Amino acid sequence: MHKEDGGRRASLTGPCNMRMMENKMRRRIAIITARGGSKRIPGKNIRDFCGKPILSYSIEAALSCGLFDEVMVSTDSGKIAEVAKEAGASVPFMRSAAASGDYATTAQVLLEVLDEYEKRGQEFDTVCCVYPTAPFVTAQKLKDAVILLEERNVDTVIPVVRYSFPPQRAFVIRDGFTVMKYPEHASSRSQDLEAYFHDCGQFYCMQTMRFRQKKQIFTDCMLSVEMPETQVQDIDNETDWELAELKYKMMK
Repeated sequence: MHKEDGGRRASLTGPCNMRMMENKMRRRIAIITARGGSKRIPGKNIRDFCGKPILSYSIEAALSCGLFDEVMVSTDSGKIAEVAKEAGASVPFMRSAAASGDYATTAQVLLEVLDEYEKRGQEFDTVCCVYPTAPFVTAQKLKDAVILLEERNVDTVIPVVRYSFPPQRAFVIRDGFTVMKYPEHASSRSQDLEAYFHDCGQFYCMQTMRFRQKKQIFTDCMLSVEMPETQVQDIDNETDWELAELKYKMMK
């Protein structure tokens, strides 16, 4: 685990290739996935967040990173496209209906974008997916992830956050009674349990060729960058939004 504050980097095991990548010019693309039609928070992707559309934070981080040859927004919404262009991103084409449904996956969206660019004669060695509601993403975080991906020659690098309390001590409700999910850990000290992490839902950096071959983001040749809990927040409802703004103001 590579900590955002300069902590240790994970060692590679299993099928990962530990060779350093050839020192060559690489073409990189940042794809910001921002479809319209959010049901729980209307206009979520372009709603004002601490003074500007939340989408603009992801665009600004990718642009100021200095590593991407193209920073584009994949969207099915004309309004989102307009905001994206004003923030400096490219919107060379609109997302298809097939990739805009409620059940369309992030991988499906990214593959569609890469296919469309290939038709236009443009190919990329590295692809970085950045979510549109990720105000905690910074240029430095993206840069660290891309460099880690390419130096260690892995499939994917993702940001993760540590669970605030060990899941091994979880309770579940069965037949109306509260019981331990893992009773074998009833007497275990929290500090003795293995640390668990989960996806921050902010960005993913991938080797394009391998992503196109496997058609999935999470693979068995993946590294992570650990983020502090104060810089991670799912934004699925109004309470989440308020918490995210509080955390953002704290970060500044």
